[in-house]
Amino acid sequence: MYKDTKSILQQFWGYDDFRGSQKEIIDTVLSGQDVLALMPTGGGKSICYQVPSLAKEGICVVVSPLVALIQDQVAQLKKRNIKAVALTGGITPDELNNLLDNCLYGNYKFLYLSPERLQQTIVQERIQQMNVNLIAIDEAHCISQWGNDFRPAYLGCSILKELVPDTSIIALTATATPKVVDDIVENLELDHVRIFKDSFSRSNITFRVKRSEDKLYQLKKYMDRIPGSAIVYVRSRKMSISLANFLVKKGISASFFHGGIPKSDKEKKLNLWLSGKVRVMVATNAFGMGVDKPDVRLVVHYQISDSLESYFQEAGRAGRDGKPSTAIIITSNEDADKAKQQFLSTLPDVAFVKKVYSKLNNYFQISYGELVLDSLAFKFNEFCKRYGFNPNMTFNALRILDQHSVLSLAENFKEKTTLQFVASKNEIFNYLDKNRKTAPIIQTILRTYGGITEYETKINLYMLSKKTGVGENRLKQILQQLADDNMVEYQNNTSDLEISFLVPREDDHTINMFAKKIKNFNEVKQNNMTAMLGYISNKKVCRSVYLLNYFGEKTNEKCGTCDICTKKERVASPYDLEKRVLELLEIRPHTSRQLEKAIGANEKELLKTLEQLLEDELVSLNFKNEYIKK
Repeated sequence: MYKDTKSILQQFWGYDDFRGSQKEIIDTVLSGQDVLALMPTGGGKSICYQVPSLAKEGICVVVSPLVALIQDQVAQLKKRNIKAVALTGGITPDELNNLLDNCLYGNYKFLYLSPERLQQTIVQERIQQMNVNLIAIDEAHCISQWGNDFRPAYLGCSILKELVPDTSIIALTATATPKVVDDIVENLELDHVRIFKDSFSRSNITFRVKRSEDKLYQLKKYMDRIPGSAIVYVRSRKMSISLANFLVKKGISASFFHGGIPKSDKEKKLNLWLSGKVRVMVATNAFGMGVDKPDVRLVVHYQISDSLESYFQEAGRAGRDGKPSTAIIITSNEDADKAKQQFLSTLPDVAFVKKVYSKLNNYFQISYGELVLDSLAFKFNEFCKRYGFNPNMTFNALRILDQHSVLSLAENFKEKTTLQFVASKNEIFNYLDKNRKTAPIIQTILRTYGGITEYETKINLYMLSKKTGVGENRLKQILQQLADDNMVEYQNNTSDLEISFLVPREDDHTINMFAKKIKNFNEVKQNNMTAMLGYISNKKVCRSVYLLNYFGEKTNEKCGTCDICTKKERVASPYDLEKRVLELLEIRPHTSRQLEKAIGANEKELLKTLEQLLEDELVSLNFKNEYIKK
């Protein structure tokens, strides 16, 4: 006997009814049939497995590729007083054992884990013992080598069919071409699967591509024109900081977000943006996954994405509340070459991946046949500099090693501070007496960390800052002074990546097992870039139609709002354009931007006309860079 699904939806989510095909998907899952659900970003995929699991006795096993996504889902469930467990990295064997015991005996409803964690023998044995009522494979496109985020470990998800053979599977994704759909069904061994595909159409989003050689001006113009919350996507950390500073200088509330920011800062920035205290978040693709903000009115891509899958997912974060929103790519003539340079010229071949793997083991002093169990802080730029590696190509090589489960790579800023007092008690007392200003801070450290005079102790600068009322930078200065005065041994190490090795070091043999797949990976990346550039260069097909056709949804129904659909008819002749320009300049001087806005002319045609008028000496430029009629 199942609980009423609509009552569950109202009780835990506060919604009166299901959207799209949610109800039909849930009913099919409850009937015991396998399901593949293709739903757009913001389409409510998680409800499709969370509601049916709550309707039945037992626990739902959820496989998800990203730690951040897992943590967000578990946090959301706990807010609703639903018991959920996450098996993320850094868990000790004892902790893992206890968490799995909770799943067996603690009335937990959801177990979230990565595909790599699923391959552990203890996890498989415990899942066999659980009363599993449903298996959910989130981001299922990761199982396909033709998918944008291929993760070979996903191929191991089919083991769940053996572990709990009578349990139905629901696979979910927001980005899947027809080829990827076939791969999902085959690799997950879905039986008599029922495929649901909600239209990927986002009719409330206006898709646009704006070509301009003055991208900063265009960015500011769209920010002024479209009020409300916004995201600006870029491809580098440096650019995220630069653009955020530009917007702030222009009086627009903005912040930046990338993978190298400390976790505490990420949370602060995210909360400021979610609460509306910061209007614009300028971010790399490290931002957005699992972020639930329904009222984003504008998503700008200031630099070209590596694929239409990535672009559509990021653009789809606009207008989740169903209200009119805009997704725009601002691009210049040189951007396509820059994107090819960034994404295609830095694709590593097999030999380079082998070289990076070998140097990585040397860097961490790992011997042949050894498996290091601890997560290791990794200074990426230092590594590249030491071995003379191209950073972009090296990062792509690390991603390949991550995708093939040789190692686990986490973009997570980490700061580790350790301290041990090496001076005698009398020396410490004398030091406190001579340094009255810093004495209270030193005393707080001694009181907070018992044993700090006996062994190296990891200390929390953030917590100490709160306790003492002294900023973290000042604390570091005080600790460094203590070290200089031979009172302590002090280490402060930072890293923006964290690596966990998943297999013993076997050098070339490790890479040879998936060498052919590296070639396939490079082919997929090249095809993705071709499709992305095709979308940008397209001047005839409605943007929405282009995107929907790419994802296998055949339609000719134009959106009526994109830049292709609303393209203004060109001015009848250059003479008419010249005439209109001269009429406006008769009234007062104008900049080229003012003329473009007043006339509504094509930017390139207007600039050509102005050049001709200058050449014919009918107009000139004043000291303000305004055109004036002679």
